[in-house]
Amino acid sequence: MVGFGSISTPMCFTSPLPSKLLNPNPRSNFPGKLSNPLLAIHKFPSLSLSSHCSPQKNKVIQTHFTLKASSSGTADYTEEPTTKVKFQTSLSLPGCSSPLSLLGTGYREKVFAIIGVKVYAAGLYVNQSILSKLDAWKGRSATQLQDDMFLFKSIFETPVEKSLQIVLVRDVDGKTFWDALDEAVSPRIKAPTPVDESALSTFRSIFQGRPLNKGTSIFLTWPDPSKMLVAISSDGMPTSMDATIESANVGSALFNVFFGDSPVSPSLKTSVAGGLATVLK
Repeated sequence: MVGFGSISTPMCFTSPLPSKLLNPNPRSNFPGKLSNPLLAIHKFPSLSLSSHCSPQKNKVIQTHFTLKASSSGTADYTEEPTTKVKFQTSLSLPGCSSPLSLLGTGYREKVFAIIGVKVYAAGLYVNQSILSKLDAWKGRSATQLQDDMFLFKSIFETPVEKSLQIVLVRDVDGKTFWDALDEAVSPRIKAPTPVDESALSTFRSIFQGRPLNKGTSIFLTWPDPSKMLVAISSDGMPTSMDATIESANVGSALFNVFFGDSPVSPSLKTSVAGGLATVLK
């Protein structure tokens, strides 16, 4: 599920759920079908990952993906196969100097009484220029990349724009979403400074008293490692950011929630690793 260039490829739940939606729990994380949308960049104008379909502009590609650079201004999409959530393969977001490309998608699931409940789908977008910073990982397999913590640490620490789009697949209220997020982020900040505490307070205020309906998108964008922009949109792409979180510790902890050694969405990390393996051949 990659989209470099462009590719054709929180909470009152409707049923009550505990707040630990984002806290890593190996027993409740189930990988979805492997989704590897990878980057079709300048020197890869067309990259086929599967021949199951012949994508056309504005058509959604399911389960298997073909990455193709778009020659028009229309949006191409890729579909996260478990939740069926559609992600644009290229995004232009406030605070970013250029469009970001989809590198992989996945979903978050919690298990209650042996029943798996899908909470959200997520997609990671990056500025294409980050590839030039990852030469040390060229030629490695998706499995090798997925298990390499230095790779994901390098991706975060490289001062290149990246963004995580979270799309809710059920209704939630903002406080519950924040409580779940805080349970995952706070333990990863071992000795929070006053700057970190202030950043977490700002982050919390975005969600308090705010209903988050199914289909709402939450964008967490890192222009650089010291800053994170937060935008919530219930209707399409955001035109402005809701808050700026200026704390490298908070930003790093949040990135680690998704791409550390115990990711809340194993399927997302797997997909991103697969996307990187394809473009770093």
